[in-house]
Amino acid sequence: MPRGEGPEKKRGESTMAKRMLFTLGLAVVLGASTWAGAQTAATAFEGKELLPPSAKAGECYARVFVPPTYRVVTEEMLKRQGSERLEIIPAQFKWVEEEIMAKGPAERLEIVPATYGWVEETVMVKAESSRIEEIPAVYETVTERVVDSPARTVWKKGRGPMERVDDGTGEIMCLVEIPATYKIVSKRVLVSSANTREVMIPPEHKTVRWQVMKTPPTTRKIEIPAEYATVRVRKLVSPAQIKKIPIPAEYQQVTRQEIVTEGRMAWRRIMCETNITSDVVVRIQQALSNAGHNPGPIDGVIGKETSEAVREYQKAKGLAVGNLTYETINSLGVRITSPSSS
Repeated sequence: MPRGEGPEKKRGESTMAKRMLFTLGLAVVLGASTWAGAQTAATAFEGKELLPPSAKAGECYARVFVPPTYRVVTEEMLKRQGSERLEIIPAQFKWVEEEIMAKGPAERLEIVPATYGWVEETVMVKAESSRIEEIPAVYETVTERVVDSPARTVWKKGRGPMERVDDGTGEIMCLVEIPATYKIVSKRVLVSSANTREVMIPPEHKTVRWQVMKTPPTTRKIEIPAEYATVRVRKLVSPAQIKKIPIPAEYQQVTRQEIVTEGRMAWRRIMCETNITSDVVVRIQQALSNAGHNPGPIDGVIGKETSEAVREYQKAKGLAVGNLTYETINSLGVRITSPSSS
């Protein structure tokens, strides 16, 4: 390796690793759907300060996403083009009475239906028979207690006062003893074996009833005279007409959102483990609950549910999203008495 190349190469690799971690953090905070979207947002920070300006001892800062701001613009837009409406003037009629033959003379055939009577008879529908009936075997159930799983020890993830917040912190693992488990096993023991026996089935009889025709059907002719009726008919007096009526154009007021400032990443003062207490966390959780955002148990610990409730509140109020900023705490109405609080 040439002299002087080692330190510069390590510093370059360290800078690239930090930039990749920052880009990954942006993808989580901004909800970027692709890695390219997070890289674009991270590029905006190149050339800027890597540390927050004008910081004081005891204060914590983090880069958070400041959402864009919008304004409402009202415009008048054409809702419907001018057109014409066709109005139909109906035709005029008058009523006139006339006598017409409604139905001419005719004849019709009337059917005289046949007459029937009932006949009954008893018949055998099934002869005498026998069947073999199975006598099932008789069993007795016996139970026995056996080992299902022997006692063992396993490693499980644990919880502690400090939770894992990024890839730089380790997970807590605990060796847990799992006792042996038992199960009850049942088995069947034969008491008496299966057997068969013959059962006699008596014959079955049924009374059947059917119809027989006594007299066949016949027909006869019936004369039908013509029918007349006086009806009212409509006669045209004047035909229908079509009239064109102009319809003016219609306009409507339309409102839309117009972006004023783009969303950006910026340094904001936040609460962290060096300047937060469990009492403050309890008041923040209670304020989130009162605002309609479920922080989980009110226990003074910032867990997954509390962090999610903070992000939901920040999005709903248009605040910077990503960490527990002082701006968010003041918006919740939580007062923190600290010499360096703002």
